[in-house]
Amino acid sequence: MKKLVVITGASSGFGAEIAKIFNADGYPMLLLGRRIEKLNALAADFDHAMAEAVDVTDYDQFEAAVRKAEAVYGPTELLINNAGVMLLGNVQNQDPREWQTMLDTNVMGVLNGTQIVLNEMREHEHGTILNVSSLAGKKTFVNHAAYVASKYGVHGLSETIREENAGKNVRVMLIAPGAAETELLTHVTSESALTDYNAWKESMGGLTLDPKHVAETVKFMFDMPQNVNIREVDIAATRQDA
Repeated sequence: MKKLVVITGASSGFGAEIAKIFNADGYPMLLLGRRIEKLNALAADFDHAMAEAVDVTDYDQFEAAVRKAEAVYGPTELLINNAGVMLLGNVQNQDPREWQTMLDTNVMGVLNGTQIVLNEMREHEHGTILNVSSLAGKKTFVNHAAYVASKYGVHGLSETIREENAGKNVRVMLIAPGAAETELLTHVTSESALTDYNAWKESMGGLTLDPKHVAETVKFMFDMPQNVNIREVDIAATRQDA
């Protein structure tokens, strides 16, 4: 059997599509997220998969789920830090609790997962951590200030950790998708920000990125030999001009 793939935010969007493509290639998986019903439904269709309800901001809960899967499938070969939230709003009036939610999930969640698997990868001089960021991690968007801050953080921590572990043959990769057909917008509380976002989307002809193409790209990146690291891929719909 191939080695363990851990995917956070696996219940929908990028995470679910990534899980499908790795299952098709015979990888055992640990699917993590908050919605256990969706995770269980996804795992039920797979040959070798465990599903656990995990909040990635809870280090102990996150680590316990990973160790449970490793006891069955062996050490983690690939961690995909995909869990994230996008709560659009203008800093003038956005609830600061939404800022904290994004920073905790989008940054601390990635750091938590990374530390949980990193030392064993370093010991074996093998393994890959792939962080799902956003084009908002390298350029700004109106009504995205706190989200942009969190994703710039993901870009920065990814490159720093890559540098720190290159000598141990551990790969740290990053993929930065543009606007995509996911459930990220379902938690936006600002009606004006949501209206502006949807108007921007319509200006592209309503054509945003299909998550399956992000999954295909993640698989391509991972399938490179361990001594080849595709450090970053930016991917968006052709019509997205920002």
